[in-house]
Amino acid sequence: MKYNTSWTHESISLLCSNAMKAGSGLLYPVLGVATFIAFIHIHGVFYFNSEEPKFSFVQRDGKQLMLDGRPFYVNGWNSYWLMDQAVEISSRQRVSKMFQIGAKMGLTVCRTWAFNDGAHNALQVSLGRFDERVFKALDRVIVEARKNGIRLLLSLVNNLQHYGGKTQYVKWAWDEGIALTSSNDSFFFDPSIRIYFKIYLKTILTRKNHLTGIEYRDDPTIFAWELMNEPQCISDSSGDTLQEWIEEMAQYVKSIDSKHLVTIGLEGFYGSTSSPEKLSVNPGAWYNTVGSDFIRNSKVSAIDFASVHIYPDQWLMEAELDKKIEYISKWMASHIEDGEEELKKPILFTEFGLSNKNKNFDHSDREAFYKTVFDSVYESAKKNGAGAGALIWQLLVKGMENYNDDFGIFPGDRPPLDNLVKEQSCRLAALRHGENLAGRKAREIC
Repeated sequence: MKYNTSWTHESISLLCSNAMKAGSGLLYPVLGVATFIAFIHIHGVFYFNSEEPKFSFVQRDGKQLMLDGRPFYVNGWNSYWLMDQAVEISSRQRVSKMFQIGAKMGLTVCRTWAFNDGAHNALQVSLGRFDERVFKALDRVIVEARKNGIRLLLSLVNNLQHYGGKTQYVKWAWDEGIALTSSNDSFFFDPSIRIYFKIYLKTILTRKNHLTGIEYRDDPTIFAWELMNEPQCISDSSGDTLQEWIEEMAQYVKSIDSKHLVTIGLEGFYGSTSSPEKLSVNPGAWYNTVGSDFIRNSKVSAIDFASVHIYPDQWLMEAELDKKIEYISKWMASHIEDGEEELKKPILFTEFGLSNKNKNFDHSDREAFYKTVFDSVYESAKKNGAGAGALIWQLLVKGMENYNDDFGIFPGDRPPLDNLVKEQSCRLAALRHGENLAGRKAREIC
């Protein structure tokens, strides 16, 4: 049975008014229906749309992501700000617009923050205390994603201070007198902070969406959980501290939610413990010592796929574009090879971008960079390899200029780039469905 909650107060009043004109025999049944509709409208108990696509859980089979018995490839994007913008009525339309744009480009997954620790519109206002108003905003994001056929990769905490992150957890614990130290890295090893992070994890995994009545752990709109955005533990370059945290938190997530995929959120840097022979692939010696170890971390049994980021501008600041492209081709090939031979797991490039602050930047540079990333993913997918997809950092809509950075893209501003993204969507759809592009959505785009 389908319920439509798009009724407004005005439409309910009109329904009753027309019934009164028709006579009392019709009035009472109509009042009953109107009351029921009003209850749904006010409380948001049901939110179903007969036009929404049927969703199943994305799963893993060895080195490939699978959906409904076929390989699932990700052509996606990052819009970290969705929950924040869904809080206020005045900005919610930006969330809807972003998903509509993504769907029209054939994109399949959006990565966004499912955390906001102590900042403006905070989801977690202090240790273990949550703002229901903001949780309802995240509910809306999930509903809007599903309405547009998009799945969500939800990140659970930040290594950086943006939106609170591990720094905010440590500050809260220190202020309450329960922290071992004030070091940011104590987030990973302090027992009290670990307990509070688990409280957050359980709260979000078992959250019941106020619009659908579905707990997050039971909602296939969620593609996967990401433990942390770009985790690093520089105080322990051996990698042991971060490794223990990953093992504990990944297993904890799986103990509550066995249906969803889990990834770490790594940038992809190699460590000396498990892969000394690959240290030369890192962009510099410093990256060998940040406490993460791509292969060791990603081998954790509760981790379903490995994540990698691609930022040649931050890593090779003085290099020319051709050298950067040469480097990222090697970077991607190395990690895809790891997925196939060492990890036996899919590899997802969950962030990639090229800065517009480069000397003599031209938009064609970004297009060449994107094409390199897309081609690497496509060539792997074509051979049933471990390359599972890539997500642009970042896409925005008009009105989000204050959220932009030097990697931001406003779809519609650069048709050649838009076409490149659509072309990748179509190529991956053809691999998944066959050349006949089974599925209405793919046919409409391609």
